Amino acid sequence: MSIDRSLRLTSSLVRHRNVLTRAERVAQLKERQAWSDDQSALGLPKVSHRKVKAAKKKSKAAAAAEEGATKE
Repeated sequence: MSIDRSLRLTSSLVRHRNVLTRAERVAQLKERQAWSDDQSALGLPKVSHRKVKAAKKKSKAAAAAEEGATKE
């Protein structure tokens, strides 16, 4: 019997969500200073939500070669 997909690993449950909750949308609008507290929480404007990819780490050999090139 296989394990259910939702029960696998906790790290696999942390993933990018395309849909934000209303509170998350209001928080992003506050950061952009496009929200005032007297506005209604209904009919919010769309908020773009992009996943930020982490930069790849350089290998030790490439880092050493680059460091040697900058010293010369």
